[in-house]
Amino acid sequence: MLRRDVRIGVVTSNENKFIELKELAKSFNIELEQLKGEKIEIQSDNLEEISKTAAYLAYLTFRRPLIVDDSGLFIETLQNFPGPYTNFVKNTIGLKGILKLLEDLKDRSAYFMTVLTFTDGKIIKTFNGIVKGVISEEIRGNSGFGFDPIFIPEGEKRTFAEMSLEEKNKYSHRARAFAKFADFLMSYLEKA
Repeated sequence: MLRRDVRIGVVTSNENKFIELKELAKSFNIELEQLKGEKIEIQSDNLEEISKTAAYLAYLTFRRPLIVDDSGLFIETLQNFPGPYTNFVKNTIGLKGILKLLEDLKDRSAYFMTVLTFTDGKIIKTFNGIVKGVISEEIRGNSGFGFDPIFIPEGEKRTFAEMSLEEKNKYSHRARAFAKFADFLMSYLEKA
């Protein structure tokens, strides 16, 4: 068990992302605190590079242990578009735009990927989580955020947006990455 005084900062302006991470952290007895400030993102086709650089730059600002989460939706038939450009695509063409791109296509295979990066100034380490699934044919559900209303994880008939947060966390890319981080953190703190 972790000591209760272990607090990890989360650099994000996305309230929904922070809520998901905070909920995940409870089961590992990790306390998260949202660090207000803009996450600086470099232009890259590689989520890991984006996440690592953002964590490094955030550490220069906050000077405390922190994590940065960078996630993307990868649609296989669209050559893994939008990938690292997921947020930009969500804010420009949105859910309807993605559905329009897939309108006449049978292959709707996709996956969500999260790269969570931890740094405390001594080390910088990444943890990946992937969940495979398909893009639905219509927008469904009112929960979640981002592309949750059109993503159906493998083994489910519902979109992420049709699930409660607890249900989504059983499948999600973010939950898988966070579990790897939590395992690492426990052993890392024991050695410290």
